[in-house]
Amino acid sequence: MERLSDLRLFIEAAMLGSFSAAGRKLGCSPAAASACIVRLETGLKVRLFERTTRQLRLTDEGKLFLSYSQRAVEQLNDVTELLRSGKDDIKGAIRITAPSDVGRNRLIGLLERFRQDFPAIHFILSLADATTAPIGDDIDIAIRYGQHDDAGMTAYKLADSHRVVCVAPALLAQLDPLLAPPHLQALPSIALINTLGNQEPWVYRDEAKMPRQLTMTPAYTTNDDDISRKWAVMGYGFAYKSILDISEDLAAGRLVTVLDQYFIEPAPLVALYNRNKFQPPRIKRLLHFLAENLA
Repeated sequence: MERLSDLRLFIEAAMLGSFSAAGRKLGCSPAAASACIVRLETGLKVRLFERTTRQLRLTDEGKLFLSYSQRAVEQLNDVTELLRSGKDDIKGAIRITAPSDVGRNRLIGLLERFRQDFPAIHFILSLADATTAPIGDDIDIAIRYGQHDDAGMTAYKLADSHRVVCVAPALLAQLDPLLAPPHLQALPSIALINTLGNQEPWVYRDEAKMPRQLTMTPAYTTNDDDISRKWAVMGYGFAYKSILDISEDLAAGRLVTVLDQYFIEPAPLVALYNRNKFQPPRIKRLLHFLAENLA
């Protein structure tokens, strides 16, 4: 328990940039706080902080130790909560990241329904379409489309899906019949780009079921998946979307799909979580709830 107290003080000192401030926050004197850090450094045989009269900053070893310390304290907090409250008590914060379209049009309503059953849950939701970005330790669940082999992550399938090409019926009515995917390259399209500014390719299967890709010359480009859907509904061009994202637009007749026999590439909706991190009951319960309602 003494080592745990030392870790907590070390984390606070790193965040606040002061031994004294960390000590005040945790209820100990500046001298005791300083002695705690010295005790840690002596035990580890490394210097965790560079100390000057004006500044306190982490060494490289201190930065590494901070990342592991935060995870260790967080996991201990989780298991302590589990033992104290019982396995069936669902409460606490859940930090989620999800694509913008899924988040705005599907997830927010489901999260509110989940909170109606478990009002002690607090959601922290971040929407981003940067599916290639690494998943940080500050995220409990990352919702993504497609197959993923992220190191250290477990993929929990929420729903089957595949990507299709969709368009507003009014725009399609103005065009000649489409015979094959390459014909799309001469038509107005809406492209989605990733954080590096690269366009996401449109993947299809040819007559021999071999995978092919289309690189479009778009009329509109965005890094927001929800914007690409809205532009498609407004008739700005063809869009390459997950069929889950546009299911309501298809049902309402705002969008139709084209060349469905070619665009069959699976892209399941999955929830990624750290397989090496203790998962409290609230995480597992939410995963089951989302799978039941998104499938």
